[in-house]
This record gives sequence, C-alpha cells and structure tokens, in this order.
Amino acid sequence: MILITGGGTGGHLSIARSLKEAFNELGEPVVYVGSTRGQDRSWFENESGFEATYFLQSGGVVDKKGIAKLSSLARIFEATLQARKILRRHRVKAVVSVGGYAAAPASFAAIVTRTPLFIHEQNAHTGRLNKVLRPFGRRFFCSFLPPYDPYPVNPSFYHKRRLRTKLQRVIFLGGSQGAAQINRIALQMAPSLANKGIRIIHQTGKREFHTVAAEYARLGIEAEIFPFHPDLASKMAQADLAISRAGASTVWELAANALPAIFVPYPHAAADHQRYNALFIQKRGGAELYEDGLDLWDLDLYAMSRALMELFEPEGAKKIAKEILRLI
Repeated sequence: MILITGGGTGGHLSIARSLKEAFNELGEPVVYVGSTRGQDRSWFENESGFEATYFLQSGGVVDKKGIAKLSSLARIFEATLQARKILRRHRVKAVVSVGGYAAAPASFAAIVTRTPLFIHEQNAHTGRLNKVLRPFGRRFFCSFLPPYDPYPVNPSFYHKRRLRTKLQRVIFLGGSQGAAQINRIALQMAPSLANKGIRIIHQTGKREFHTVAAEYARLGIEAEIFPFHPDLASKMAQADLAISRAGASTVWELAANALPAIFVPYPHAAADHQRYNALFIQKRGGAELYEDGLDLWDLDLYAMSRALMELFEPEGAKKIAKEILRLI
C-alpha cells in the first residue's frame, strides 16, 4: 500500500492524481491523506482509485505568529498522531509527499515510523516544508533540478500536442482560480488581436467571468471564454500561443502540449517561485516572460514549440511510480 499526501492547491492535487493513476496502473493500491482546508476534499473525497481517503485538520505555519502559530503546530502534532495510525492500519510501505501544508502530518508520521518517504517538489524553488523533509527522504523528485525528473502531467496534454508554426489563436490562462492581471492583459490585447484576425480563448476564473464577458461584448470582440474547463488539454491544443501564469503544473502542461508561452508570474507567489519556473523554460527556448512592449509577432513559434518537444519527457508519473516501487 502506497500513501500519497499533500494538497491545498490544484497544482499539488493534480500531481497526486497523476501518481495515483500511475500506481493503479502498476497494480499498487493507494490511500490519500490531505487536509480539511484547501481544495483537497472537493478533489478527492469521492475520487475513484483510492482505497481510502482521509482529511486531517492541518494548516500552514510559516505565515502565523504568536498564539496562531502555536495553535497550528498543535494541530499538526495531533494530525501526525492520526496519520501514524493510518499508516499502521493500511500497512503502508511508502509515503509519497506532493507538497503543501497538507503533506506535513503524514510526512512526519513516515519519519517517526521509519516508513520510506519520497518527496516530489513541483517548483523550481524548493518549498519550506520540503526543505525540512528532504534530509529524511529516500528520494527527492524535481523536474527543475538535476537529475531533472519527468513531471507527472496528465497524458492528454501530451497526446494532443502539435508543432506550432503560425499564430492563429491565443489562449489566456490564469490558473484554476483565475488571475485579474491576466484578464486585464487579455482585454488590453484583444482589439489588436481581433484586428489581425487572431482568435481568443480565455480562461477567466469564476470571480471575473461575467465582468470579462461584458467587456468583450462592449468591445464587440468575439472570444471563447469560460471560468474553468475540465478538459483544458483540448483548449490548449487549439491555441498557438499561451499567455499564462507560471505555476509548475501549468508550465509542464504547456511543455507537454508543445505550446509556446508568454509567462506572467504571480508576483506574490511564495519565494517568487513562479518566476523561477518561468525562467527555467525561457532559458531552454520554450517561452518568454511578459514585459510591456513585448511584440507577439517577433516570436519564433516553430523554434519555441520544437524546444518544448525536446524538453518534455512523457509518462512522468509512471516513471516516478516505478522508481519508488524499485527503491522499496
């Protein structure tokens, strides 16, 4: 039995789902431990493929002070005791952490019980929890650091990839929650894109969907807009260029699809990790960073798309799962 833990955001949870599916395919049963906070329960409470799912009361510590920090530490300690019981109940032979505060209790329980701990760091800049856990891990997986492990991306992004040669459609991606900055950039660029016959696909997020839709209508510009879409791979496949946030899962989904990007990193991301993610892809020729005055028409989409095809390694989740099973 493998225990996967971590979550809080869609980026962490998408990795957990990909690894779960890979272990299932290899015939290895999986249980999940997440948090009562964040998106964990909405993603996995009724998810097939898990033998069992648990949601413990845990939360972040680094942004707390005084009594609030002590309270968070107490909750993590209590959740760690609960996680230790889960490990014993299911005879867990390895714990796989995909990061986020939700990963703390089960990861600490693995250390206490001497259960092999495997860590997946999704970003180019290692998170604080993973820095603490890394010395205790049997293997540390990261696609941005040597030995550059493959990233666990849903295979649909890879299967729908194509080589881009001409700019005909642009997709704006603000992440699962949407991004006001991406929405502003899209509306600013929309008139010039429309004048050149460039089609617009726009993921707005739920919060600003109606406002953005009204603004496109006011401008008289036709655009394919949606708050979020369950088959984002199909939407990406239609586009020739993405203007996007630079969360790790998004970065590698774009790479899998060979879709060139202009990244607009979220400026308040922890330790500015989105900028590090974006710079990694930029240095390898697959993307640019957004700056005022950046000319879309100067981009060599063919070269960028080719660079992404060479960069991305498919079946990342399965390769990681096989490596974990080999090491235990």
